[in-house]
Amino acid sequence: MKNKILFVSLGCDKNLVDSEVMLGILAGRGFEMTDLEEEADIIIINTCCFINDAKEESVNTILEMAEYKSSGSCKALIVTGCLAQRYQKEILDEIPEVDAVIGTSSYDEILDAVDQALAGKHFLEFADLDRLPVVKTGRILTTGGHYAHLKIAEGCNKHCTYCIIPKIRGNYRSVPMEQLVTEAAALAEQGVKELILVAQETTLYGVDLYGKKSLHLLLEKLCQIKGIRWIRILYCYPEELYDELIQTMKREPKVCHYLDMPIQHANNEILKRMGRRTSKEQLKEKISLLRREIPDIMLRTTLISGFPGETEEQHEELMDFVDEMEFDRLGVFAYSPEENTPAASMPDQISEEVKEARRDEILELQQEIAFEKAADMVGREFYVMVEGKVADEPAYVARTYGDAPDIDGYLFINTGEVLLSGDFVKVRVTGSAEYDLIGEIAE
Repeated sequence: MKNKILFVSLGCDKNLVDSEVMLGILAGRGFEMTDLEEEADIIIINTCCFINDAKEESVNTILEMAEYKSSGSCKALIVTGCLAQRYQKEILDEIPEVDAVIGTSSYDEILDAVDQALAGKHFLEFADLDRLPVVKTGRILTTGGHYAHLKIAEGCNKHCTYCIIPKIRGNYRSVPMEQLVTEAAALAEQGVKELILVAQETTLYGVDLYGKKSLHLLLEKLCQIKGIRWIRILYCYPEELYDELIQTMKREPKVCHYLDMPIQHANNEILKRMGRRTSKEQLKEKISLLRREIPDIMLRTTLISGFPGETEEQHEELMDFVDEMEFDRLGVFAYSPEENTPAASMPDQISEEVKEARRDEILELQQEIAFEKAADMVGREFYVMVEGKVADEPAYVARTYGDAPDIDGYLFINTGEVLLSGDFVKVRVTGSAEYDLIGEIAE
């Protein structure tokens, strides 16, 4: 009887790509997958530790799964990903049920880890952090099959003072263009219609391989792939946005007029202490340029509230900036002090209560902006991608070009027609409900 594997993927969509690659490797060996803990012979957890909440979720998941190892129903427990990279010794010392620990640049060794663990041996694999694994087997998509993430680079060179990523993911290294085009074409053959480009930072793509920013060149090649309808770009640092990229977004109809551009703050002193490379004035200029060049662009950003030393006045300045810029989509994290980062040892750390109160204030302000923007969409027509049917109702869930899966809103289509996930249909927006839109099939 074949051993069954339960795979738990935590954290970001970049981690999800690694999980899908590992699933592909395991499926190629003939392992069966299960969603039931009590059925699993092997449990693999791909962990995250970006902020404290993610770290806690990862640790709690490992402890929960370790109980199945203790009870005897699970033969092997394997931990991979960011928490594994950062706390390999602690995991082995404190959770003896764990059989194998694999670092972020060694996920292609998952078969060896499984074999060794099933043989009753401990397995550790931590390759050079700047290694870029190359895997020939296909991925097993976990996103429903009509959209997929394409990880175009690994690591980061920015070294923002609050961020641990360079220490657990290594330096920035781009995936060769030919490899990405081959992977994207294979995804399209599987039925994928939307590619979501991800990296710690997408805008620097190609600098290490080709001596210049080359995201626009990659986009041009990806746009030629038959079957791909949408290409969405996430994680663009504002200081690295460049004209050829903006012009390619304007010119290529497959590239969504959507940009995820994390700015983190708007006060110049805080930005400097964060190790960011922009000023409030430059941010305003960049946002103005994007909206001038691409008038229907949807801008998403991410902020940090309660960074060490942030005064009430600096928080109010950030609120004023959010109010003035009117981002289409916005997320906020309360600052999380990560050990071995410069910000964690900065003076004037702010209490959790204040950090969270400031986060909630920003979100409340953004809610007003988002609800107004949703109401302003009424009467407009869009092509949308169908995500699925609403249970027991003649209605479907869909996304516009302005909605990335799992993080943005939805559009609900009222129709008696039969639609399938991944279908593109033209709709007219007839109403809004908070962050979401309501529509009908357009004639």
